[in-house]
Amino acid sequence: MPPSAVVLVAANLVPLAGVVAFHWTVLSVLLLYWFENVVVGGLNVLKMACANPRSIAADAIKLFLIPFFIVHYGMFTSVHGMIILAVFGHASRLSPSAATFIAALRSAGVGYGALAIAVSHGFSFAHNYLWGGEFRRADPRALMFQPYARVMVLHAATLIGGFGAQVLGSPAVALVVLVALKTGIDLRAHLAERRKLGAAAALPQPPAGPARGVTAPAGSSPVPRRAPPGS
Repeated sequence: MPPSAVVLVAANLVPLAGVVAFHWTVLSVLLLYWFENVVVGGLNVLKMACANPRSIAADAIKLFLIPFFIVHYGMFTSVHGMIILAVFGHASRLSPSAATFIAALRSAGVGYGALAIAVSHGFSFAHNYLWGGEFRRADPRALMFQPYARVMVLHAATLIGGFGAQVLGSPAVALVVLVALKTGIDLRAHLAERRKLGAAAALPQPPAGPARGVTAPAGSSPVPRRAPPGS
């Protein structure tokens, strides 16, 4: 198991401790997992910016993909956060602003959990993506869609688990099951991503061409000249 997977499991033990020892509510756990989606999106912007730095075409397409992802993913995450606050927090007349979500996280008392999650994803980004060389072969077009599959699965799991915790009337037991389920899904997705990007990073690099902005000397030709007929 890679070190980042160990850190991931350790970070997911924090909400488990919060439920068992500090009596975190359904809203607290769901807000923490919503915050994790924000961290994933922010780091994905950095991944896209660093992806395939040797390709001029990749750099050009980033100028469109990164702003589009920020707007689209931001709207997607904001709507999900408002649903959590409206359904599980019984809030109304809220504006989808940063101040609203920051106030909700503070009132939920999940600061240590948020810190653990941010450290876990930050460690994976630095250890696997940067130091492990995954960024060299990463495709910014694939990265733009990558968080959505993970987020949608986890959204479904956490929302269903949240409703189950309220319906059963025993939130502690149901939340422990929810945290365990989420950790298993998260770990499986993380290992699958490492296999995919790690295999790409292990491919041999193409030979380096001329540096950007440097042209070939005058009179030189990249194609060998053919000998004249009859020579």
